[in-house]
Amino acid sequence: MGAIAPERLEEASVTTTEQAPARAGDPGEPGRNHWPAVAAVALGTFLLVTAEQLPIGLLTGVGSALSVSEGTAGLMVTVPSLVAAVAAPVVPVLVGGMDRRLLLLGLMGLMTLANVASALAPGFAVLVASRVLVGVAIGGFWAVASGLAVRLVTPAHVPRATAVVFGGVGAANVFGVPVGTLLGDLTGWRVAFASLSALALVALLALLAVLPPLAATRPVRPRFLAEQFRNPGVRVGILATLLVVTGHFAAYTFVSPVLQDLAGIDERFVGPLLFGFGLAGMAGNFLAGAALARSPYRTALAVAVALAVAIPLYPLLGRGPVGGAVLLIVWGLAFGGVSVSLQTWMIRTAPQAVEAASALWVAVFNLSIGLGALLGGLIIDSFAVEGVLCLGGACAVAAVLTVRHARAEASLC
Repeated sequence: MGAIAPERLEEASVTTTEQAPARAGDPGEPGRNHWPAVAAVALGTFLLVTAEQLPIGLLTGVGSALSVSEGTAGLMVTVPSLVAAVAAPVVPVLVGGMDRRLLLLGLMGLMTLANVASALAPGFAVLVASRVLVGVAIGGFWAVASGLAVRLVTPAHVPRATAVVFGGVGAANVFGVPVGTLLGDLTGWRVAFASLSALALVALLALLAVLPPLAATRPVRPRFLAEQFRNPGVRVGILATLLVVTGHFAAYTFVSPVLQDLAGIDERFVGPLLFGFGLAGMAGNFLAGAALARSPYRTALAVAVALAVAIPLYPLLGRGPVGGAVLLIVWGLAFGGVSVSLQTWMIRTAPQAVEAASALWVAVFNLSIGLGALLGGLIIDSFAVEGVLCLGGACAVAAVLTVRHARAEASLC
């Protein structure tokens, strides 16, 4: 497999928007920054991730109310993730040259209606059907929004704007899911979904108010998607994402037993520690965003190295409350930089095909979430919690080697 030279990766930041077709009034033209629009897109990502993961905290209530097991209720999480993986490349293809502003507004409207349907669902089949619509909204919105910074701000501000957009992910983990779960516990799961629908409507109105017209620079076609794999930088970014995200979710899905059984942490402290993990992730997101302006290659490599150190060290240094807590925070800090660093990698290695490359990246990211949880579940039954940590560490090490390959094979480009 060929690879992209690090110096070419750095240079791509200069040409990301310069190579895009110029349009009168297009927000991507030099000298224009649309920070309110960036903030509105970040609000959208916050709600999307909250909507995707909120059912994790509502499984018991939903299962009891609709007479299904917790395992069956888990389809509320699995289904939208898989649908989002398919929707990410398919939605841009289907909409062709539609103005991306209209597309984002339509997808946020779909999110609003889907959560209304979830709140009013008379049975589990209808609830799962509504979650299919949530998956379509997640995949389509992410495919466009993840690479949108290059059209909303000037080149020098792209890393910062991308970090703001992905800050919505960390905020969802820290605030959105816990608050939504608490609301569901206090008032019922239907109220939690209804509240999420109301917030999605707020996001829709915000996008309507501040998002400028975003004419499609180049309609995405199936052949154009396939052509992205000829780009060695895209291949590296896709493979690194597959490895890092699969490894993370293989281990993090079972972080509660890791903290309790391995580190000996009392169950009542698990929630606060996971809150700390989320805060560390938000910090890691913005730290990586700042570092990306200087060196995308080194930032992506540093994130992968940090995960390759923190996760596999858990069985050695995490066998106690202090060590377990410290490693968890380091883990959160490192993983917080994954999305922004690898998405920026995709933007800068495919400057003329940002939307197509981003669609592939979102698809792989969502598939990796499901794959990681599946592999982790198979391993933990056979090898206990140490097994999932070893798998997570091995995947992170493989990601380090993949990113390093970009430098080692630079002469092939």
